[in-house]
Amino acid sequence: MVQDVKCDVLVVGAGPAGSMTAKWAAKHGANVVMIEKRQEIGSPVRCGEGISKTWLADVGITPSNRWINLEVEGARIYSPSERVMEINERHAGNEVGYVVERDAFDKALAIDAANAGTTIHLKTHAKELLRKDGRIAGVKATHMGQPFEIHAKVVVGADGFESQVGRWAGLPTNLQLRDMDSCLQYRMTNVDSDVRYCDFYLGKVAPGGYVWVFPKGEGLANVGIGVQVSQIKNAAEAKAYLDRWIEHHPGYAKGKKIDMVGGGVSISPPIKQSVTDGLLLVGDAARMIDPLTGGGIANGCIAGKVAGRVAAEAAAKGDSSKEFLMQYDRGWRVLLEEKLLRNWVAKEKLVSLPDEVFDKIIDALSGVKLEKLSVLNILKAVREKYPEVTKEFENLL
Repeated sequence: MVQDVKCDVLVVGAGPAGSMTAKWAAKHGANVVMIEKRQEIGSPVRCGEGISKTWLADVGITPSNRWINLEVEGARIYSPSERVMEINERHAGNEVGYVVERDAFDKALAIDAANAGTTIHLKTHAKELLRKDGRIAGVKATHMGQPFEIHAKVVVGADGFESQVGRWAGLPTNLQLRDMDSCLQYRMTNVDSDVRYCDFYLGKVAPGGYVWVFPKGEGLANVGIGVQVSQIKNAAEAKAYLDRWIEHHPGYAKGKKIDMVGGGVSISPPIKQSVTDGLLLVGDAARMIDPLTGGGIANGCIAGKVAGRVAAEAAAKGDSSKEFLMQYDRGWRVLLEEKLLRNWVAKEKLVSLPDEVFDKIIDALSGVKLEKLSVLNILKAVREKYPEVTKEFENLL
């Protein structure tokens, strides 16, 4: 018989956003419990495994060889005709800088959370929400098949793209097909990837998305694809597109696949409501994934720091009302919302572009020195050479 548990803050999901929320809630004095449905944090890996460096210090993450595979110089973006634009690491976005071992990275963040005082329960499934006096007050859960309850002053849903916690709470987490990517990735050995760069291939090779190559070391790389769900019939098509791309690139066609992972990613605008009485959502559960890149680690961790502080304060003050928790909603939006919205609008336009326009965009950007890589600066640079291309994007300019 598993004993019921009481805590100040309950975090459901031990991915990066969950562990970051738990750590900062504990650092602010809360009694924190974090539950993870799997028996091992970080596995199975469903990620390209690229992150940038710029945000790590802001959320208290110290780079470590325990989880860094490789430090890259930047990114190369290939047009459909494979014209190439190089971007240095500082400008390449939140998915370029370090190529990591994602399972080791997730474990490191969970260790930080545990060291801050968080209690972690593995192989523990949230089954439904508990409610008391009109607010969410914990979860009914099972551990190794045994039912028990966790009573909490604040519940944090950090349970990823498929978030059940968000649905149970009645928060607006539904997605349209055009706001989802189907992703598949191989880890391949005996390939000719350049360890200096993360590579991205645009156009009809990956409808509504892109092919990526993230080097893991000499001759070893993650080779993956994301395609917009609305542009394919089933997940098998994503695999067919990736296999076709590999077949047409001799440096990868000669490689050997040593593992394969797949899953869904949201490429939606930011969630309209991330809090309700007694509960908040963070990370992929709150649709914080960048709609252009499909990367969500940095955004989840940045929002997690805010979530941890607000959840701890709510518990200490005995006020877990939606009104109090809106401090978190406002806080993460100040940090992330403008970029997420702009990138979603850009994504909506880009998925409709023919390959020849992608070629013009990359051609216009090749050799251009951008002080800061952003949708706005990219469009301004393209307008200089191909003004007709940017007419569809006037609202972003």
